[in-house]
Amino acid sequence: MRASRLLSILTTLQARGRVTAQTLADECEVSLRTIYRDIDALSAAGIPVYSERGSEGGYRLLDGYRVRLNGLSAKEAEALFLTGLSGPAADLGLGAVMTAAQTKLLAALPQDLRSSAERMRSRFHLDAPAWFSEAEHPIHLIAIADAVWRQIAIRIRYKSWKAEKTRLVEPLGIVLKSGTWYLVGQIEGRARTYRIARILELTVLDEAFERPDRFDLSGYWRESTERLEAELHPVTARLRLSPLGVDLLAAFSPAYVRDRTKLEIDGDAKGWRIATLPVGKTWHAITDLLRLGGEVEVLEPLELRDKMARVAEDIARAYREPRN
Repeated sequence: MRASRLLSILTTLQARGRVTAQTLADECEVSLRTIYRDIDALSAAGIPVYSERGSEGGYRLLDGYRVRLNGLSAKEAEALFLTGLSGPAADLGLGAVMTAAQTKLLAALPQDLRSSAERMRSRFHLDAPAWFSEAEHPIHLIAIADAVWRQIAIRIRYKSWKAEKTRLVEPLGIVLKSGTWYLVGQIEGRARTYRIARILELTVLDEAFERPDRFDLSGYWRESTERLEAELHPVTARLRLSPLGVDLLAAFSPAYVRDRTKLEIDGDAKGWRIATLPVGKTWHAITDLLRLGGEVEVLEPLELRDKMARVAEDIARAYREPRN
C-alpha cells in the first residue's frame, strides 16, 4: 500500500505542481503525519520534493523535474506499443480497453518516448493468421476468457475429429496460434487442449476452482506442441532432392521438420542432395511430398516409395487419357 501511495503522491505533484499536505492526505485517505513521513521518504530516495510555507504554500517538485513512467527506456516504451494486438484484443472483448490504455500510456510518457512509441505503432503491424487462411472468431471466446480470469469451471460440448463429447473443464488459459484460438483446460488434474471454434455449447458454472500453483501456460504449450509435432511425424524418410527441391522443402516444411532435416551431397547427380528427415505416416507424407513434384525421389522407407510410385502412376494415367 505504501509503495502505491508514494507513487500516487509523486504523480500528483508532477501533474499539478504545488499541492498542500492536507490535499494529499485527503486524496490518499491518510493522516497528515503519514504524508509528512512519505514526503521524507521521497526526499531520502533522491526525489527533489520541496516545501513552501505560507497561505499559498505546499509541496512541489523541482522545476523541470519529471518522473520517467516506471523507469521506461525508449526501447521498453516501443515494445509496449508493439504488443498492442488490436485484433486479438477485440476478439477477447478488450479492444476499447486496450485503446484507452494506450492513450493513457502515451499521454503519460515524456515527449521523447512518446514520439518513439508513436513511430513504433505506425510502422509495425502484426497479422497473426498464416497466409491463405483466415483468423477464427469463436462465439464462445469472450465467455471462456472471463471464466479463465475468474477461475470458474465450465461445461462444454466439443466436436473432435471422431465424435462429440461433453466435458467439465477448469479453464487455465487461452492461446492464439496462427489465427486459431485454443483453450487449455484441466480435467481431473490433467491439462488438455481444445480448439475453441469446435466448442458447440458452453455453460459457465457457479463453481470456482484452485489454479495449480506450478502450472506454466507457456511451458505447457511449448511441450504440448513439440509432443504433437513428434506424433505427427513418427517416420524417418530418406529423399533425393534437386536444388529446387531443397528450397521447396524448406519453404513448405514446419519448423519441427526443418530443424531435424539433415542434408548430404548426392554423388550420383550434380547439385542433388540426400535428405534425412521426419515425415508423417504414409498418406500424410505423400500429401506433403507431392507438392515437390519431380524435384523429389523417395528412397526410404520402401512402403512410402512404392505408394508414391503408385500415386504418380495414377496421376499420369489420368492426364494421359483424353477427355471428351
